[in-house]
Amino acid sequence: MPKTYTRLTEDERYQIYEGVTEKRSHREIALLLNKHHSTISREVVRNKGLRGYRPKQAQEKAKQRNEDKPKYKKLTPDVESLIAKNIKSEWSPDQIKGRLKSQGLPMVCATTMYGFIQQNKALGGDLYKHLRHRKTYKKRTGSAEARGQIIGRVSIDERPSIVDDKSRLGDWEADTVIGKGHKGVLVTLAERVSKKTLIAHVPSKHAEVVKDAIIRLLKPEKAYLHTITFDNGKEFAYHAKLKEALGADNYFAHPYSSWERGLNENHNGLIRQYLPKGMALDKITAKEIRVIQNKLNNRPRKLLGYQTPNEVYDAMRLAS
Repeated sequence: MPKTYTRLTEDERYQIYEGVTEKRSHREIALLLNKHHSTISREVVRNKGLRGYRPKQAQEKAKQRNEDKPKYKKLTPDVESLIAKNIKSEWSPDQIKGRLKSQGLPMVCATTMYGFIQQNKALGGDLYKHLRHRKTYKKRTGSAEARGQIIGRVSIDERPSIVDDKSRLGDWEADTVIGKGHKGVLVTLAERVSKKTLIAHVPSKHAEVVKDAIIRLLKPEKAYLHTITFDNGKEFAYHAKLKEALGADNYFAHPYSSWERGLNENHNGLIRQYLPKGMALDKITAKEIRVIQNKLNNRPRKLLGYQTPNEVYDAMRLAS
């Protein structure tokens, strides 16, 4: 049974918006997101505006409300002094917490202590040297399943067999390429028959900007467009809006099954020839993207009988 209340992420707010747009009940949205229905109801009521519920606006409202809320600070200078003193005695954060709590003294959790120690290290301190385990502390997070699923997703199992036959133009695969440190994102599209590639640069993986980029890339091809197949990234949460704008049927591959979009994965590897892994993508210009796209689409491919993707795409478009 989900907890009665958990703080929502921005991705989850995009999911809620999709559910509200599809006129799903709060209970149905809650079930799909693995949340309690009261969390969804509270979210929609508290954060809607004059135009109804919008995820960006809801995120800003929630952020502002949290910033305005009075903060009770447990990590006071006195507590920091106690932590430092006992860490230097080679006590572990768990031992410090347990001992001082048993003495009725105020104390923070071990996670907060590790954060304080890391902050001390960043400022040139040496508290970390007194820890028995000096590996970087990482906060544990829940399983992928706990994050819920994309609302309204249609499985690749329901995709028409003609897509696998590769006998028609207009069946696309979609993905994103993330820059180092999550700086900059590429939206990539690959047409299954001609191997044509389309690329757009976006500032983040937020569903709205990814949706806008896909519409911008595929709108000129709308007359020849049939399907788009996505992975399960939350950046594709606005798939219903894409269908409305482009008229394409949308499908989602199974989790951890990249081979189901093998062409797109392969093309992302080709893009990495020009933009290697470990490279931030926030400074890439539209002109540089066009150059890479043109190189890939005008390169002879063995599996196309050494024709280029552009040649095959244009020939099939004229024949259709």
